[in-house]
Amino acid sequence: MCLQEIVSLFYFYSMPLYREWSSDPYSLAAIWEIAEPESFFLERTRVHTDIKNPKKRLEHLAGRFLLKHLEEDFPLLNIHIDEHDKPRLPDNEYFFSISHSYPYVAVVVSPFVECGIDIQVWHPRMELLQHKFLSEKEQKLFTGDPQLLTLAWSAKEAAYKWQGRRGVDFIEHLPIQHLQKEDGLFQMDVLLRLSSPFVKITVKGMIEKDFACCYTASTRNR
Repeated sequence: MCLQEIVSLFYFYSMPLYREWSSDPYSLAAIWEIAEPESFFLERTRVHTDIKNPKKRLEHLAGRFLLKHLEEDFPLLNIHIDEHDKPRLPDNEYFFSISHSYPYVAVVVSPFVECGIDIQVWHPRMELLQHKFLSEKEQKLFTGDPQLLTLAWSAKEAAYKWQGRRGVDFIEHLPIQHLQKEDGLFQMDVLLRLSSPFVKITVKGMIEKDFACCYTASTRNR
């Protein structure tokens, strides 16, 4: 066995899968902590990209790898970007969403419903930035707590990815109406004011040592 094969096996058997769960009865989600070299992901995805920045390229490949980890038959080479810059598969063979916040990558995959996921490592200036994405009412809801504010940002990003359209104002179009915590998970109702009638979706989230992560996989409930 050559050195490259030994290294590959080492990474395979020490996979840093942070968490894997079912986001609903049919959808799967996972978080991966990147600790492998780019070659690890290239070998397993056979995906080639023109991304020049090494870290962004590594995140891109890790996201594709994690899709394959959740759904072995996921057709990575068929991913295309639609007119709103949302990654899709032809005929929506799978709905999916990917998020990166180095060294973490998160994905959610569903065969039936739209998905959105976002992961954010802690930002030291989140309190100073909250007015850019939260109304005054929402700021009171999240009490100025940096971790809860990051959770709120992540929830709106997940909702934004779920709806899949450009031209969204996070304060005007994605207000968070409700926040509660149950069994270690946060749950938020996000109202999408992008069409008439408005659409309300439930976004779930977690606060971990290094990051906040939010996700949704649902049909359009009015």
